[in-house]
Amino acid sequence: METIGKNYAIYGYKHNGQLYKTWDEAILLDKKEDVYVFGNNETKVTEVDGKTWYTKEAAILFFFKDHWFNIIAQRKKKGMTFYCNMTSPFLLKNHSIQFIDYDLDVRIFSTGSFKILDRREYAYHKRRFQYSKKLDEILKSELSYLIELIRKKSSFFQPEVIESYYEIYKELKEKSKEKITL
Repeated sequence: METIGKNYAIYGYKHNGQLYKTWDEAILLDKKEDVYVFGNNETKVTEVDGKTWYTKEAAILFFFKDHWFNIIAQRKKKGMTFYCNMTSPFLLKNHSIQFIDYDLDVRIFSTGSFKILDRREYAYHKRRFQYSKKLDEILKSELSYLIELIRKKSSFFQPEVIESYYEIYKELKEKSKEKITL
């Protein structure tokens, strides 16, 4: 059962089932019917080749059960930015968040402008892994829907919403430290 405050690992796969990247922290902050909200900070990321690095800032992550993307709000010194990944709907399995990454990404800058990234990588993997016409249509439709959410400044892109989740994240981290020291 999913419990608020529980830590999950994140596993990102490619369409062929190959694990390509893991993150070691995603603390569950909230769960709704379609979306689960997680938080992390300076999280260890492991690439498929074994290289590791750490994220530089706190992030609030939105994973969707019925949409083909996730949204990561990044609390940077220069302001709030967002990174959206086109992915399969997520699964919670074996204490982890799992999804298939489909390469297309959207970067939303602190000014509110945005840019679609990695179109060439998507085209390459579409050919290499032989994405079906149906999958391609789903991803393009979901990308359009995501752009609509960005333009409408939906709650996922509201700084006050992100900050309220960040406060929950800090409280849960503090409580977990108290349990360890007791």
